[in-house]
Amino acid sequence: MCYTSRQQFLEGKRSYRFIVFKIEERIQQLTVEKLGQPQQKNYDDFTASLPANECRYVVYDFDFTTNENVQKSKIFFIAWASDESKVRSKMLYASSKDKFRRELDGVQVELQAKDPGEMSLDIVKGRALSGAIFN
Repeated sequence: MCYTSRQQFLEGKRSYRFIVFKIEERIQQLTVEKLGQPQQKNYDDFTASLPANECRYVVYDFDFTTNENVQKSKIFFIAWASDESKVRSKMLYASSKDKFRRELDGVQVELQAKDPGEMSLDIVKGRALSGAIFN
């Protein structure tokens, strides 16, 4: 399911608004933890769904309106590593991030966050409008 969901998402099928990935530490395997349905447009609900004391990877389909009033969408890769996460978990996610990110064709913007303020709606929209690719 992990690979299929990811590929459908990145190929523009818009089956999901977002996919939250979790590394199962005991078996060292990346799994899909949560799928956001396309009609889930509330960004704050999405950010509230991330665990406050654990790390995650997220691929998010962000819809926005440009300053010229044009509807657009950009695919974000978010590396969530809460300050409250265990050091071991932060190290595991940090060491796995580049490899996983390279497998994600179609991602247009990358963002790293350790608290909700670093991935607020204003920051995400600003990154989408600026065209900035990396943090």
